[in-house]
Amino acid sequence: MRTEYFWALGIVMLVGSATAGRGGLPAVGGTISGKLTYTGTAPKMKPIDMAKEPSCAKQHATPVRTENVVTGPGDALRYGVVYISAGDQASPAPAEAVRYDQKGCQYIPHVLALEVSQPLEIYNDDETSHNIHPLAKVNPEWNKSQPMGAPAIRTTWDKPEFIPVKCNVHPWMHGWFVVLTTPHYAVTGEDGGFSLKGLPPGTYTVTAWHEQFGTQTQDVTISGSETKTVNFVLKARLY
Repeated sequence: MRTEYFWALGIVMLVGSATAGRGGLPAVGGTISGKLTYTGTAPKMKPIDMAKEPSCAKQHATPVRTENVVTGPGDALRYGVVYISAGDQASPAPAEAVRYDQKGCQYIPHVLALEVSQPLEIYNDDETSHNIHPLAKVNPEWNKSQPMGAPAIRTTWDKPEFIPVKCNVHPWMHGWFVVLTTPHYAVTGEDGGFSLKGLPPGTYTVTAWHEQFGTQTQDVTISGSETKTVNFVLKARLY
């Protein structure tokens, strides 16, 4: 499993394994955990030609591929978002920022989940300029240039939305900002696993989303400190 750490201003992000929602959630409560997998034949991702950007190409020992569909052992799906879509209690957004990197002319991570009104900091770690263009429809759409060595772009999103983001300079760069109203979410890692912890007693709707395979929901009731297992199987689409 590939694991990378990024450090800045005291912010740490783990890429390669499942990334969970807000830290500091109550230790007590129930847990919903499981795996996100697919059935059918997953489309093969194409290699990316970075020859026009040598400073980025040299950072990759082998050509990288597009990340619309990244699979793991046992038909696991990476970069899916599993979250509580109904039944959760509203709470203030965390003050700590989440970090989004542009490195090797890729967005890292490919899918970033965060909460409404939570600060987002976007960094350019490359020796070239990037142009960040989130294609928001519910929130305001914007498009900002970020030259090499420029300060981080700091922003927030006021409404929940699944926002694709692209770089107008490097057309192969694509990613997602998933803006949620719940602190209970996870972005699946290479094993497709997720865990939503610290859930008070109640009935919840759990939704699994994947950019290429769509969504699926299940209702789960938590009565105490138990762990409920919920698995999602999404059907591969033909394109």
